[in-house]
Order: sequence, then C-alpha cells, then structure tokens
Amino acid sequence: MALDFSGQNLRGRNFRGRQDLAGANFSYADIRGAKFTNSNLIGANFSHAKAGLQRRWVIFLVLVSWLLSGLSGFLWAFNGYLVSLMFDSKLENQISSWTVLILLIVFFFFTIRQGVVAGFGALGGALAVAVAVAGALAVTVAFAVAFAVALAFAGALSVAFAVAGALAVAGALAGTLAGTLAGTFAFAFAFAVAVAFPVAFAFAVAGMLLSIYIAWQAMKGNEKYSLVRNIAIAFAATGGTSFYGADLTNADFTQARLKSTDLRNTILICSRWYQAKMLDRVRPGSTYLQNSQVRQLLVTGQGQDKNFYRENLRGINLKAANLADASFIGADLSEANLQDADLSRAKLKQTQLDGTDLTGATLTGAYIEDWGITNTTKLHGVRCEYVFMRLPTKEDPDPLRKPDNNQEVFAEGDFADFIKPIFDTLDLYHNQGVDPRAIAIAFKNLAENHPEAELEIVAMEKRGDDKILLRAKTAAGSDKSQLSGEYFDDYNQLKALSQSQQLLLVAKDSYISDLKNMITTALGQPKSYTQGNTIMSDISGINIQGSSNVSGIAGNSSVANLGTISGNVSIALTQLPDSPDAEKPGIKELLSQLQDAIIQSTYLPEEEKAEALEQVKTLAEAGKNPQESTKQKTAKTAITMLKGIFTGLPAVASLVEAGKKLLPEIAKLFGLLNLT
Repeated sequence: MALDFSGQNLRGRNFRGRQDLAGANFSYADIRGAKFTNSNLIGANFSHAKAGLQRRWVIFLVLVSWLLSGLSGFLWAFNGYLVSLMFDSKLENQISSWTVLILLIVFFFFTIRQGVVAGFGALGGALAVAVAVAGALAVTVAFAVAFAVALAFAGALSVAFAVAGALAVAGALAGTLAGTLAGTFAFAFAFAVAVAFPVAFAFAVAGMLLSIYIAWQAMKGNEKYSLVRNIAIAFAATGGTSFYGADLTNADFTQARLKSTDLRNTILICSRWYQAKMLDRVRPGSTYLQNSQVRQLLVTGQGQDKNFYRENLRGINLKAANLADASFIGADLSEANLQDADLSRAKLKQTQLDGTDLTGATLTGAYIEDWGITNTTKLHGVRCEYVFMRLPTKEDPDPLRKPDNNQEVFAEGDFADFIKPIFDTLDLYHNQGVDPRAIAIAFKNLAENHPEAELEIVAMEKRGDDKILLRAKTAAGSDKSQLSGEYFDDYNQLKALSQSQQLLLVAKDSYISDLKNMITTALGQPKSYTQGNTIMSDISGINIQGSSNVSGIAGNSSVANLGTISGNVSIALTQLPDSPDAEKPGIKELLSQLQDAIIQSTYLPEEEKAEALEQVKTLAEAGKNPQESTKQKTAKTAITMLKGIFTGLPAVASLVEAGKKLLPEIAKLFGLLNLT
C-alpha cells in the first residue's frame, strides 16, 4: 500500500535512496529542505506541496548576499580609486589610470549590450591591447590593469550571489534588493571618504547601478545574463528541497510551490507540472525544464502557435494541452503524454513519437510528413478528419491530403487503420550532398551490426533535386532513435572519405554496389507525382541477404519508373554468383557494367532505357543457368533486342562502345558463339 504523507510537516526530512515511495502521497505537505536524492518516486503525488528553503537557510543566504553586495561596493570603489590616479603627478600612475578607465568603459559597454560573458571577453581583448601598447611601462600598467580586471570579475560575481539572496526570499524581493543596495552604498561610501571621494564614489555608484541592472535582467530571465542567473539559482537551491537523481516518472506536481528545488539528473517522464508555482526558480540541470518556453507550456498547457523546432521533449506531459498550429518539426516527443491534446494543424514533420500516448488527441489538419510513429505509439481514440502528408507551400497549401477527396473525412477509428502500415519503418532522410555509396556502406554496416533489427529496405523516395528518403522496415521493439543516430554518425564519416578510400571498403561487395546503383538511379529520375514534389520507388523485400521481390511504384507516370526497373535489375543481379576470378568478370559483373552504361546514357530516350533495362533483367534471370537451352534462347533474344536498341545511337555515344565491348562477352558466357 502506498505511503500517505499528505498535509504533513516534512521540513528537513531525509528520504535519500528510499525505494518504497512509489505512488506515495505528499499532497499539501511542507517538504522544504527535504532530501529525496536517488529515491523511487514513480507516480508520487506532490500536488499543492510546498518545496524550497527552510527559514534558517533563507536568513543565511540573505545575510551572505548583503555581505557580498557590500564587498561589491568596496571593489567598485577601489576601481574608482585606481581611476582617480589620473590626477597624480607620476606618469606611470596616469597611464595606468587611463588604461583602467578605458577597460572599465569597455566592460560596462559590452556587459550592457551583450551580457556578462561578452563583457569579460571584451575586457580580456582590451587588456591584451593595452599591455602591448604600454611598451616600457608594461609592468606597471599590467599590474594595475590585472588588478582592475580581478576587481571587475569579483564585483560581477558578487552580483550573482546578491541575486541568489533575492531569489531565496519569498514575497520580499523589494526588501532584499533594498538591503543589497544599502550594503553596496554603505561600503562604497565609507571607502570613498577614506581615499579619493569624488572619483571613487562616482565609480562605486556606477558599479552599483550596473550590478542592479545585471541582477534585474537576470531575474527577468534575459538570456544574456544566464550565467549570473544560473549561479544565483544554484546558490539559492543550496539547502533547498532536493530530488537529485530521483525517478519522478508520472509524478504529479500540480500547483506545487517549487522555488529553490534541485531537479538535476532526475527522470521526468510524464511528470505533471500544471499550474506549478515558481518552476522558473528550480535547478533543472539538463532536463527539459531548462527551456523557459517549455516551462511556460507545462505550467499553462497553452502552446498554440508556438515553435518547438528540434526541441528535446522526450517524456514531457502535455495531457489536454492546446497545441493547435504549433510546430514540432524535428522535435523528439518520444514517450510523451499527449492524451486529449489538441494538435489540430500542428506541424509534425520528422517528429519522433516512439512510445508516445496520443489517446484521444485531435490531429485534424496535422502535417505528418516523415513523422516517427512506431508500433508502440498509442493512437486509440484519436480524433482526425484529415491529415496532410507534406508541409504546405504558397503554391500548394493542402499538399497530399488524406483522404484524397476533399469532400471526404476519416470515419471514427479510420485514421489509425490508415496509418498503421508504416508503423515499423526507420526513415533515413538525407538532405544535403547525397552520397549514394556512403549511404549503401552505412546501411549495410547498420544491418550487420544490428541483425536483431531485421532491417529491410522497403522504399526510396526522392525529395526535390538532391534529397532522398530511405525507408527501412524494422523488427518490433527496435530502438529507431539509436539506429538512426548510429547510421548518420557512420554515414557522415564515410561521406568525408575520398572515393578511392570508399572503394577500398567495398571491394567485391555486390550488395553495396547494387544499392548504390539504385540510389543513384532514383536521384537521377524526373519527378512523376501529380501531387507533391517527389518520386517514390517502393522496393519491397531488399535485405542484407539480397533475396527479394518488387512490388511496383507509387505514382501514375505512363512510362515505367526507371528507379524501380533498375532496382529490379539490381535485385536480379544479387542472385547471381560473383566471378571466381577477380581478373575475369562473369555474367554478373558484365551485366552490372551494362546497367550502369544504360542508366548514364544521355542519348537513349526514357522509353528505350526502360526497355533496355528490362532486357538486362532478362539476361540476369537467365544467367542463373546459362548453359540450359531454354535460358540460352532467352538470352539470345535479349541480346538481339539490345543490339537493335543501340543501333540507332550516334557512334560517339559511350553506350555504343559499351555494347560493342560487353555484349559479345555476355553472349560467350551463355555459349552463344554465333553472336560474338
């Protein structure tokens, strides 16, 4: 039975490493300062709980922030003293003073315009220039400048801790800032009176104002000052509620108060954050909570028209969220909870949805180009009248609508049945400088490294002029994210190799050669869809062993698709044995050369290319038993037809030369001496 701590005072309690807290009820409990490090909190209820710092830690952090703010005032005043040396009679002091002044101006300017990191970067560059220009006075100047830089850094760091003090006090932000101001001013004033009042005091005030500006911007979430904010939040979380390393899968934090809470290294799969308070003040580590837009979405449930391009949202809980017209292009929503979410017209191109729960979600009008659903994606009760298989363009605002008839819609339950056949495919999309040989090698390596995945190419789809989608069927339960990542790591490394280096890897490998030829052919074909901008070659059954069959093509061209026909030829060739003599090509090698020559010919019309490839396929099939009389007759007819096709070509055509060289050799291997 799950433990019940609801409404209890658990401040400072130690729950480290507890494995009996799954499903425990902590609703309305005071868990400030409690430690749940490495605990099992699967399904735990923290709704309306109060997390954060205990009172003694709040007081301690505020006092530390005041002390550090006073130190900041002292340091800025001392910088003012260094600047005041410009009125000294010694030349060395004057040069040092002016150098410090210039450096501080540079620091102020870049910090305000571009942030603290840019400010320090500019300060370092200016420092190098100053020392180089100083010449003989370099030692004196370097000392003064280095001291000024150190003081500026220490002052800015003090600001971070001062902000932490402000973050630590709930409901008393103004008072904390006032205290910080007072401490800064008091120390600055005292030091200024003791040394060089006018200039030192002026710089102390300027430094104080810069510190306040940084603090204010950091607390507002300005990304330019994220360094200060991160330091502040980390400091403020010291002594606060800690979930470090805990498993919070399906935990519920609805309306919980989470200020100064440590959530680093936690498992947050489907954790619920609806209307959680001060979620922006937690220490998120590398979880999805580090993104301010994602935090806002989790708290409000409102993501309409938002852009989450390539965001890692794995395991996020967006149950019943409004995500209409949102863009999740390239995002990872695997294992996410999207039950009853409104995804109307959402852009889901290449969105990973492995293990995602879409039960009851609305997908009407969604754009699902290359989305990554699997057999573990839950589509029960999905509400969907129609979808689009491509993203919209100005020329085609409704691309590849399904159902095709604009007057039709999916009946209840029909969408899941429509989409089910492509559940278990690994989609490998190549969009820049496609290298067919690198694709072939990388895919074969992947198949050999993961035989349990049972990879089998089922389709190649050309996109635009130089883009291609390779779609492979996988075994149930295969980790497509891992397979995709491993494939593209290998592909990118292979792509960087020279052609000669690639060839060393594929010597005598017919599978790679055949697959490379199919990809090259597909890329070289014109578009044949009447809708959209693609050409599809469905190559069913191509696998690492090479035995297969062909199911045809998608499209409605009157001429048979050359990509598919060439694929048929390659498949037939894989069933022929390699030549035992590397120096003497056999039927398989000769026909492969002939296939390449036909594909690359610029003189042969498309219809005749298709016919020539069909004859090459006939020869490949006959080549299984080249001495059988019926096969010899078939081969004789095919060779005669090929000669007839080549006869009408110009004498300079490379295909004519290839025909003169290859056809007699092929005829000889079939025992057709009268054709040599």
